[in-house]
Amino acid sequence: MVEQKTHRLVEKPQISARFLADYMSASPIKRRSILAGCKYQSLARVVQHNEAKQNIAKFLRTENPQISDLKIAAEKLRVRLADDEFDRDLYDHNADYIDRFVKKADDIELPPDAERLVPGKSPAMILGNVKVTADLQMRLRRLTKTNKVKIGALTLRYSKGKALRPETGTWQSAFLMGYLGLTNIEDGAEPEQKLCITIDVYGGVSHCAPTDSVTKFKHLEAECLGIAERWDKIPPPAKAVF
Repeated sequence: MVEQKTHRLVEKPQISARFLADYMSASPIKRRSILAGCKYQSLARVVQHNEAKQNIAKFLRTENPQISDLKIAAEKLRVRLADDEFDRDLYDHNADYIDRFVKKADDIELPPDAERLVPGKSPAMILGNVKVTADLQMRLRRLTKTNKVKIGALTLRYSKGKALRPETGTWQSAFLMGYLGLTNIEDGAEPEQKLCITIDVYGGVSHCAPTDSVTKFKHLEAECLGIAERWDKIPPPAKAVF
């Protein structure tokens, strides 16, 4: 009898910016778990928060946003017909995500002088021989008094019932700044710390890139080199079939 596959093997080193930030602030045991999850990806369906992030990003980009629009979006998800139990959980989790943002919206601070733009394409980058994928919900742009273009990006993080660790948010925002600096999103533009933001939706906190972001990005690159070197030796989860 052929065993049913449970995981997909990712042969070349790859990690998302989210998991890389988690990795940087994690314990050694948790780090091993994160890397195993990146190399051996579960084939089971996983709840994603795509609709919630899309609705919140649209709200943030709107010139005169109405919080009632988000409340309506959450309610529509709750009453949407589901084909199975997974879909029901998916819609309810996305509704919970939006509801939490609504509750914390007044606490979330964003630069008032920056344009809020659609994210556009977010190409993956190679950092320390590891493919790192970015998940941007919005781009930020402002013009200084001397007509210099400053840019940034925003990403959303949410975990039900648990605030994001500040150091994790800091690592992810430092990645955003380095990412924008290397991917040449706009010729002549320069990433700015206060425009590179990770929002903790549950905690209602905006984590901007820190003053030592350049140093942190170098640490990220060094860790990625180590990840790439260890990739082939990362063991699979117990009972994984791939």
